[in-house]
Amino acid sequence: MPIKSYRPYTPSRRFIQTADFSELSDVKPERSLTRGKRRRAGRNNTGMIMVRHHGGGAKRAYRIVDFKRRDHLGIPAKVATIEYDPNRNARLCKLHYANGAKSYILHTLGVRVGDILMNGPEAPLRSGNALPLESIPEGTYVHAVELQAGRGAVMARSAGAQVQVMAKIGPYATLKLPSGEIRLVKKECLATIGQVGNIEANTICIGNAGRNRHLGWRPTVRGTAMNAVDHPHGGGRGKSKGNNHPVSPWNQKAKGLKTRQWKIWSRMILQDRRKSKTLVSQDVAGAGPQGQ
Repeated sequence: MPIKSYRPYTPSRRFIQTADFSELSDVKPERSLTRGKRRRAGRNNTGMIMVRHHGGGAKRAYRIVDFKRRDHLGIPAKVATIEYDPNRNARLCKLHYANGAKSYILHTLGVRVGDILMNGPEAPLRSGNALPLESIPEGTYVHAVELQAGRGAVMARSAGAQVQVMAKIGPYATLKLPSGEIRLVKKECLATIGQVGNIEANTICIGNAGRNRHLGWRPTVRGTAMNAVDHPHGGGRGKSKGNNHPVSPWNQKAKGLKTRQWKIWSRMILQDRRKSKTLVSQDVAGAGPQGQ
């Protein structure tokens, strides 16, 4: 996906970069695979703001993406279109199955209109096909990986994401995630071969505030620009940072505070994403009784 830049006929235009949509099909989204999306601007059921800086933005329809890919196992599907999705930075492929069904899946790098894809253990090992981890060789890069079989893909779904299959130990496969974390996943979980497309999405420069408003982001005010009554960083004579640790408006530390919760599935993590320590015992790593 090439990145498009512009002649600087305004100051902000000098830095704006957008995606070149030449690889996308010039079609409207499939009506049966979309539904209306209600946006709450970061508010809860009582109207109180729970998440700041949300609001406004262009209207968008939600595309129903098939993250499970288990309803049409063993049935070949043709890639009919490659479409833009306003709800994510990855592109979508619309599949037409041989039995007449249609669905959206994440676009895999290298997949083009007219390619034939398939889901299931019998699918060939090629980009865009979804197979169980037990059928995927070690060293292969995959994306859209399930954490629990049948629950749908939850890992490596953003543009350019990929996970490497490191090894297979007993009923588990060892995966290396984009964050650097190494964890165990059941071998019956499905994963899609290849890397998510639109790999240059993170190089796009928004360039001006108007584009952010179109995306649904409201302005963000620095704490040091506020009064002391509004923010712990506020107040003082002149522009002052003080000697305080950076905190949120509610005095929670903003740098270095660990907020990740230890959950029941955290025992499946072999190596922390900070690569500083191993978090599980050898019994779990060896798929022993504790890891099952």
